[in-house]
Amino acid sequence: MLDRLNLRVRILLFFAALAVGANVAVSIGLFLAYRRLSAPELLPAFQQVGLVAGLAILGLVTWIWYLFDANVALPIIRLASKLRARAHAAVDGAIEEPTARYLGDLEPAASATALTLAETRNALAESVARETSRLSSEKARLEALLSDVPVGVLLCSGDHQLVFYNGPATDLMNTAGAPGLDRNLFDYLRDGPIRHAHQRLVEAGDPDAASDILCTTVVGARVLAARMRLIGGETTKPGYVLTLRDVTSALASYARREALLAEVFDRVRRPAANLQTLFEVLPPGTCPPPDVERALRQEVGGLAAAITDLGARHDESRHDGWPLSITRASDLLDGLRARMEQAGLSAEIGEAPLLLRCNGFEVIGLVATLAARVAARRTGNHFRVTLTEDGTEAMLRLVWQGAPLPVGLLEDWLGEPLEPGVPEVTGRTVLSTHTTEIWPEPAAPGENALCLPLRAARRAGRRPRPIPRAVVYDFELLSKARNEKVAEARLEDLTYVVFDTETTGLMPSQDEIVQIAAVRIVNGRRVEAEVFDTLVNPRRPIPPSSTEVHGITDAMVADAPDMTEVGRQFHKFAEGAVLVAHNAPFDMEFLRRAELLIDRRFDNPILDTVLLSAVLFGQTEVHSLDALAHRLGITIPEEARHTAIGDTVATADAFLKLLPMLQGRGFETFGAVLSEVRRHGRLLKDLNEANLTDA
Repeated sequence: MLDRLNLRVRILLFFAALAVGANVAVSIGLFLAYRRLSAPELLPAFQQVGLVAGLAILGLVTWIWYLFDANVALPIIRLASKLRARAHAAVDGAIEEPTARYLGDLEPAASATALTLAETRNALAESVARETSRLSSEKARLEALLSDVPVGVLLCSGDHQLVFYNGPATDLMNTAGAPGLDRNLFDYLRDGPIRHAHQRLVEAGDPDAASDILCTTVVGARVLAARMRLIGGETTKPGYVLTLRDVTSALASYARREALLAEVFDRVRRPAANLQTLFEVLPPGTCPPPDVERALRQEVGGLAAAITDLGARHDESRHDGWPLSITRASDLLDGLRARMEQAGLSAEIGEAPLLLRCNGFEVIGLVATLAARVAARRTGNHFRVTLTEDGTEAMLRLVWQGAPLPVGLLEDWLGEPLEPGVPEVTGRTVLSTHTTEIWPEPAAPGENALCLPLRAARRAGRRPRPIPRAVVYDFELLSKARNEKVAEARLEDLTYVVFDTETTGLMPSQDEIVQIAAVRIVNGRRVEAEVFDTLVNPRRPIPPSSTEVHGITDAMVADAPDMTEVGRQFHKFAEGAVLVAHNAPFDMEFLRRAELLIDRRFDNPILDTVLLSAVLFGQTEVHSLDALAHRLGITIPEEARHTAIGDTVATADAFLKLLPMLQGRGFETFGAVLSEVRRHGRLLKDLNEANLTDA
């Protein structure tokens, strides 16, 4: 019986027994002394002495218990959880527990054990590395190979001084000869996007984080794709690795393929249409014979319909194959400024806190080329560029003073190549790739503009302060009747669906879901290809306070399916799996409300990573998703936090690290975990109301 109680409860029972025993001993001693004296008039005095002694003993034992609990029991529990994380969840690093100063050598021993484990792992990794190195080429060959890889690699200090570069980096930066070690990177690349990305990563404080950016060369205004990752994160100015790549050739190859495919449709569509027209004017009953005529008409009609259908489907899906990624508006505008200045144009560029889904290289090339051609038609070369949110799109405007641009001339320009040597990439192909159009219109008295709508992914901004969720627990969700077979299953044998929702607010009884995402875990690993992620039309306005958290606006969900359709799709996705969420009762309350709409029940077994964290790390710790991820060494990218899919992936990664820790505690089956979670339910309710911060 006692072995099922945790350490703190056992210590509390020990001191309670000690207090009771001491009071009983004092009472017996006073009683025997009173009997020997045989003086009834002393009875009140003996009673007072016994009461004072009992209260003194109770106060002393309580005080000693409190000190023992705070300085011995809690530090031991925290050390145990940190050791378990390092033993089962592959968390590295020494153990630091400031409250363990009264545990003698226990903390140094635990830290030494953790370091020894980490050193053992590192030694194993080093052994593998040495064996791999032995089978690889010599150092000179490795250096030659690195210098010839198609990706440019730069290593820079925190002050943006070059420490390492390879041959492709030299070519991509358009430098004459080698860039030079200990030279400033901004002699070769424009500083805006690089400084901003470096600052974002430093402020995030996560050495494993990375940032994808667009940067532009100082010479030639060449736009490059770059990825930055910090190194030496312990310093105030950590250095970083910057990888560079040029996608011009890939875009040209794709454009040629698209042009060929479009030509095939065009050349087949025309004769099919001509044949159909011929047979339409052919009088019935004339040669060829009627049977042949009907067959030919049927076949030609089917051919024309098939070609038309294929052409329409091709036009609708063209943008799916192009490399449209999330691009920061600030990076795109900085690259556009560089290209326009390189062409001798004066550009007044505004600011736009947006994340765009577009091909930044093509958009920059299109707008800069059109600006140069507009400038060539008139005197003056000053332009103003604005980028504003416009419903589900972002509207880019190129504004100038002077005469308007004729539509016919604009159409001619759109048919010309944007870059020398790449005739397949024209303004028209760029617009087709982004499924958009560009048009001239008056902007203000004496001003005209070119308007280019772009698809906006979401707003960019500072990471919002965490907002506490309302916590409503219903442990009947884990009823034995529904989970009878699952209770006996081993944890690693179950299939899990980890999910998260974004909502219009924090009141499940009144608010609605605006986004839901989920991933599947099978055989102890997350299946990359099995992802559920969709926006949901809540059929009500989204409050600005909620948009500040998850970045989802009314315009973004205007054409999204409603909860009836999405709920059925998600129910099918989660069928037969254990549902996992962080603060699951909040999300499940929304799904419960949707059951009447979809005519289905979410009767899956459920696990909550908040409760699992409390079981493993103790109820006195913070159990928010950020705290749990930090405790387990998991990185949540800045752009992914407070998005349904970003929080889902983080929760899934945390759950995969919690599973071996649960098994290390002896909880091998779902039923064993369920029993332990129920034992912690009463203690966790108030704790969650104070600590849960995931909205």
